[in-house]
Amino acid sequence: MSRTVIKHIKVDVDKCTGCRSCELVCAAFHARPKYSSMNPARSRIRVYVDEINDVYLPLRGGSCAQAECAGRNQYTIDGKHYSECSFCRAACPSRDWFKEPDTGLPLACDMCEDTPPLPEPMCFQACKFGALIYEERQEKAADQVEKQELDIQLSSLADKFGLKKIIAAVARMPKKG
Repeated sequence: MSRTVIKHIKVDVDKCTGCRSCELVCAAFHARPKYSSMNPARSRIRVYVDEINDVYLPLRGGSCAQAECAGRNQYTIDGKHYSECSFCRAACPSRDWFKEPDTGLPLACDMCEDTPPLPEPMCFQACKFGALIYEERQEKAADQVEKQELDIQLSSLADKFGLKKIIAAVARMPKKG
């Protein structure tokens, strides 16, 4: 069975001091040429800062949203109020986070995939307070999961319509490339 490694970074908010070393090392690592500049606007991790409530939360760049969110939900955590945007990982039109400053292209965390691959992401290595927790786990490869899902779906169809009807329907299907 084929397996793939899933990389993940968890955040321990109580340990983050807002030092932003994760931002700086990320920006330097991804600069062209490497380590030629340390512009935090080019970082794929940003520290959300709420100094009044003493909250610092590292967020990694995620997917790109083409439009602003329709809902602006409010969340209350430990008696403190936050907007939905506060913890969003997407690059979107409503803010400049996770966008390359010169081109406006979205910046997503790549877990520092490089040639050769890094043993651990740079932000994790730079975090001296233990706020970033790096984990790897193995999961079934996507093709194995898709095959299992297909088996379940075909089995369900066979139970409902009978195997002979399913085989006849597949035989009538046009062949593609």
